[in-house]
Amino acid sequence: MTGSKIPARIGRLETLAYNLWWSWHPAARLLFRMLDYPLWRISGHNPVQVLREISQEKLETAATDNTFLDFYDAVIAAFDNELKDGNSWYARKYPDSLPGPVAYFSMEFAIHNSLPIYAGGLGVLAGDLCKESSDLGLPMVAVGFMYPQGYFQQRISDEGWQEEVYRHLDFSQAPISPILSQDGKKSVAIVQLDGRTLHIGVWLVRLGRLNLYLLDTGIDDNAPQDRELSGRLYTAERENRLQQEILLGIGGVRVLRALGIAPSVWHANEGHTAFMMVERIREEVARGSRFEQALEKVQSTSVFTTHTPVPAGHDVFSAELIDKYFAGYWPSLGIGRDKFLDLGRRDGSGETSFNMTNLSLKTSNHRNAVSRLHETVTRRMWQGLWPGTNEEDTPIIHVTNGVHVPTWLALETRQLYNRFLGEDWLERHDDPELWQRIDRIPDQELWGTHTVLKRKLFHIIIERSQASWAKNQATAQQILTMGSLLDHDALTIGFVRRFAEYKRPSLLFQDIERLKKLVNNPWRPVQIVFAGKSHPADTASKALLQRVYTMARDRAFQGRIAFLEDYDMRLARYLVQGVDVWLNTPRRLQEASGTSGMKAALNGVLQLSVPDGWWHEAYNGDFGWSIGDDSIKASAEEEDKSDSDALYRLLEEKVIPLYYDRDLNTLPQAWVSMMKRSIRSLVPVFCARRMLKEYCERMYLPASRA
Repeated sequence: MTGSKIPARIGRLETLAYNLWWSWHPAARLLFRMLDYPLWRISGHNPVQVLREISQEKLETAATDNTFLDFYDAVIAAFDNELKDGNSWYARKYPDSLPGPVAYFSMEFAIHNSLPIYAGGLGVLAGDLCKESSDLGLPMVAVGFMYPQGYFQQRISDEGWQEEVYRHLDFSQAPISPILSQDGKKSVAIVQLDGRTLHIGVWLVRLGRLNLYLLDTGIDDNAPQDRELSGRLYTAERENRLQQEILLGIGGVRVLRALGIAPSVWHANEGHTAFMMVERIREEVARGSRFEQALEKVQSTSVFTTHTPVPAGHDVFSAELIDKYFAGYWPSLGIGRDKFLDLGRRDGSGETSFNMTNLSLKTSNHRNAVSRLHETVTRRMWQGLWPGTNEEDTPIIHVTNGVHVPTWLALETRQLYNRFLGEDWLERHDDPELWQRIDRIPDQELWGTHTVLKRKLFHIIIERSQASWAKNQATAQQILTMGSLLDHDALTIGFVRRFAEYKRPSLLFQDIERLKKLVNNPWRPVQIVFAGKSHPADTASKALLQRVYTMARDRAFQGRIAFLEDYDMRLARYLVQGVDVWLNTPRRLQEASGTSGMKAALNGVLQLSVPDGWWHEAYNGDFGWSIGDDSIKASAEEEDKSDSDALYRLLEEKVIPLYYDRDLNTLPQAWVSMMKRSIRSLVPVFCARRMLKEYCERMYLPASRA
């Protein structure tokens, strides 16, 4: 597994490297950094790659270095204690309440940049939930896809157009381990696809106490075309997408059965995973139940989370495709074609297509949206599935998303919290009372920490620009557009998220001349950092990205607008920790929750957002700023005009003056005071710890008792 022979005295390094527990424990990361700092940086902070490429001499030196050995022993002891500790939140409060683990299915998981099998927010949410499950000791297994090509790497042409580059993951340098069948074969389970047998390989990813199983079709048992089925995330081709969802849902259940895992609750993260419920109905029918009985049993133990507030965002397949792949399957459910298709459409609607969210809602009894406002939107959208039910009585609740604090909190901020909030703060970080201690932090120290993080962000921006220049991957104009002229003292606004029309990345450019006056003010300059990817098939959002990039190239903005290409988890951490203001401008009722702002708030970054998603329930007028009000405008053009004007006025009259209002020591006291109010109010509520406890108590435990 490793390139050099690890001395026995530090032999547990390999075990640690293959458990991504290290990714959210700073001491563990520091341990690998101490082995070979240049290699640690080159590897992108990947312990597996470090151990494969480090010299034998450096390993031998570490094994005889008392300072390293003391630190090694402490990290390994902490690792062992946490994994074996029976004093977790779940063990203390709900010992043995779940007869089997929760099985969490998701199309993507974002754990660390060394495992690039994620596209955006859905995967980050899934990864954060799994990490928090380990921290709380909640019994859980997770099922997803191993994408050898992952999501694409983004390159921006000199004209500003996104180009997608796909690179195969080097499995030998990833924190994954192969799972073999009982007879030692790579094929762990099989599914039928259009009359042919598809063999499923499995990779294990360890996340602290939790195991994540990633399905892979790239094994020799499969035909060449089938080996590519799990190659890329979110393919635009509909038939390939359906095949992937069959593999994840039906194949995922069969893999867990083959591994001897018996979940007591099944959680579907979005409709992509809904065939997981259908396969369990088939199992119940095979045991002798009638379809209706089997459906009721599966419904009672199934949790479904929807993240999509607009109809166009839900997966829909034609009846012809469903016929092609399920004509041989629905007899095993004890039903015919019409009844099977009815699972994916509204009763009496006359719909001919098969909607995966319909299927998910009909096959689960525990259903939730991901923010309070999203609950209202979701109930309105799907009320028709329960004829005669009032909108407010539609059986869909909300569990607002949250972020994993240890993953997204800057090390410097963590150390600050350790000093002033008490050593137990991380264990209690979902306790609102704890955060009353935030006022113990001297203003100068909080601002000083933020300044350090801001400088780190600009250092990374320069470093990335230098690397592109050295590799001859960018022109001089592109280097400037990458942010090489940014000033760490200027007010810095971040617009960092997936590029999509509804997120309105170009809202800031509605009035170019007004924006130029803000950006180019010699005494109170403003700079704006953009980063994000467009879906490869979304030409409209690519055009928006190109427009933003063109603005960043415009000399009239004096280099104060930047676009950072190839946004990933590593860059995201620097951005949520280092900008001053987090900008979010979605169209109303189209942002289910959003979590990037929560990550920024955790680090004291202030929010400037339209009142949608999580910000609709978070904002109380005491911290950050809300762009416009809740009113729905008659047209998109009217909404854009109204919101852009509100945004400019907030910048001109509130945000910029507050940032540049300094005392004699150049400290922005009022700004820092708002940072503290923001941290105090937002962190305990919008964290993954609160979220997962809520899932456990409102969804998992009731489902397990059904």
